[in-house]
Amino acid sequence: MSLRRLLPLSALLGIVTAVPAQAAVPSNPVPQVGQAMPTAVPAPYGSPADAPAQVAAAFRAAQASGKNVLLDFGGNWCPDCRLMAGVLRLPQVAPWIDAHFVEVTVNVGRINTNLDIAQRYGVTIKAVPTVLIITPQGRLLNPDGTLALGDARHMSSQAVVDLLAAWNAR
Repeated sequence: MSLRRLLPLSALLGIVTAVPAQAAVPSNPVPQVGQAMPTAVPAPYGSPADAPAQVAAAFRAAQASGKNVLLDFGGNWCPDCRLMAGVLRLPQVAPWIDAHFVEVTVNVGRINTNLDIAQRYGVTIKAVPTVLIITPQGRLLNPDGTLALGDARHMSSQAVVDLLAAWNAR
């Protein structure tokens, strides 16, 4: 008798067979955006004066939620910054960002203000956007990739999301 015929019979007889456990599916997996094209956000960065308080509030929220902090340093004059903000607001991406990060946009003016915020984590901002992923306890997760999104307008939306996901998984 073939094994195929025995398996249904074993089920009828109540014989338990070992079934490998399936990996749990994450409740909010990395979004697949395909060829989605973001729309540049006209002014994603608020007033430079607001940044220190917003960063402090983000860390309080991160400590309460356990999420990492995503600090996005840039300026409203920067095309890469505005496009990256558009990627983060794509309908497939925004819920994932909200589920994994406390996000703060930090306006650096013309790369001449709020630079001290990045320096707290050992990062000198040389170009924007500069993205830091930081644990609620203050550990920088992507010290090797802080400039990786500096050419965001030439990256696919999926590449941006995959990079953020990789950093967040560290």
